Amino acid sequence: MTIAIGNDHAGTAYKKAIVKHLENKGIKVINHGTDHEESVDYPDFIHPVAQSVSEQKVDLGIIICGSGNGAAMTANKHADVRCALCWTKEIVALARAHNDANILSIPARFTSLPQVIEMVDTYLSTQFEGGRHQNRVNKIACQ
Repeated sequence: MTIAIGNDHAGTAYKKAIVKHLENKGIKVINHGTDHEESVDYPDFIHPVAQSVSEQKVDLGIIICGSGNGAAMTANKHADVRCALCWTKEIVALARAHNDANILSIPARFTSLPQVIEMVDTYLSTQFEGGRHQNRVNKIACQ
């Protein structure tokens, strides 16, 4: 499995912890995020993640910014991206199972690191249910 990850300055510490967690699980991580805490423009680090997911160069994406909103809005501009802004593992599970979310957006300023690690594990272990949800997912993209 390969995951693309991206973050702005608000998500640097969380990104580093997530990368370590994923690599300990044997998951390859492609880092598109900043490694510093100086202010940056989040779209510069989110577009490469979304493009990698859109082009199916990676299996999934994880993005992190202060509120998670700007990152999610940016990612969802890309074709075939279904980015979900989540702040609990329960929301993550529903986003994967019902919406086939392929990018997880994490609000660093509104979650704790242990909570985020649980969210990432849920994201990786939850599969899309398909069935009645597939028709809904098919209607998400604009033509």
